[in-house]
Amino acid sequence: MKIKGHEIFQCDAGWRSFSFLKLVTDDGIVGWSEYNESFGSPGLSAVIEVLMPNVVGMDPMELELINAVLATKSTQSRGGVVRQAIAAIENALLDIKGKALGVPVYQLFGGKLRDRIPVYWSHCGSYRMRNAELVGGPPVRTYDDMTKVGQEVKARGFSALKTNIAIEIGGQITAYRPGFVVGRGFPERNWDEFIARSAARTVEAFRKGCGPDVGIMLDLNFHFRTEGFRRIAEAVGPTRLTWLELDAHDPKSIALIRRDAPCPIASGETLLERRDFRPYFEAYAFDTAIVDVIWNGFYESLKIAAMAEVYEVNVAPHNFYGHLASAISAHYCAAVPNFRIMEIDIDSVTWRDDFVKTPPIIENGDYILPTGPGWGVEVNEAGLKAHPAKPRG
Repeated sequence: MKIKGHEIFQCDAGWRSFSFLKLVTDDGIVGWSEYNESFGSPGLSAVIEVLMPNVVGMDPMELELINAVLATKSTQSRGGVVRQAIAAIENALLDIKGKALGVPVYQLFGGKLRDRIPVYWSHCGSYRMRNAELVGGPPVRTYDDMTKVGQEVKARGFSALKTNIAIEIGGQITAYRPGFVVGRGFPERNWDEFIARSAARTVEAFRKGCGPDVGIMLDLNFHFRTEGFRRIAEAVGPTRLTWLELDAHDPKSIALIRRDAPCPIASGETLLERRDFRPYFEAYAFDTAIVDVIWNGFYESLKIAAMAEVYEVNVAPHNFYGHLASAISAHYCAAVPNFRIMEIDIDSVTWRDDFVKTPPIIENGDYILPTGPGWGVEVNEAGLKAHPAKPRG
């Protein structure tokens, strides 16, 4: 069996795009992966196009050999969109291999440890604050609205949620995102008492709605520097977070924050390959390591999880994409022993289900693991073509 060709699909997902890679073999088996180009990875599809001639004609069953070949093409530019391109190819190859052998991908790596994957509701309230008309949910304009979303999380059986800082201006809340958006706080990313109080008010609003038994995570992304992360951690300490999530490209800074923070620290979603993760593990920077399986590739992500276990650290996938990406992340959660909880976007564009033939089943806060061959999710090619990506600035 040989790889015969490929095709890329760019699909409209409202405020972003979902991207899909299709690999075709000479005996008709098709493999799919989902990747993300529209948030921080410009040019990713072009890199995939450049790498694919090295894959065409190779046996998709020989994953290690293909990875080694692709590594020689990127030795001087390791990481970044190159790693993400290799990951997209790797994940599609695994779908082919599973289908060829008639087994789920997790079966290729020792089988599953669990078939119900606990998930947390990510970007909870945040998408409704920014894009309510696209997700089809009630808009979130006040902290009281956040409390109502917290009530919904509990009523729908989720064990945890993750949200982002909202600040109140003129009686209406808005997202605070200086690490991503030009505006208030950009580019200094300083903290002040108002921002710290706003972080606490955000968490308190959800706690009021979901009660004491639902976990709450607060994601600060790259929105502060070390001093600011420490001050926000102090401000939200009384709310008993499940974890405070943050990103900084200096392991000692995160280790310093973790040492003094009154809550667990999660990080790592933007790190690529074991080489990036190693200094963070050596600095004991994480309570939970966030691993992006879509960026790193399934096989490399398993190796990262194995490294994390040596340092007594559990892993949680970074997963805020479409249904195929969620299935890939769920296979990862099923296959690793040191699993914490899986991220998933419950709110999304109303047409997200069109991209697959069978949407996922979430039951009492658990994602039900697909059992079909490969990723166990059939992509709906007609649905991809029905929602082409819109041009973006």
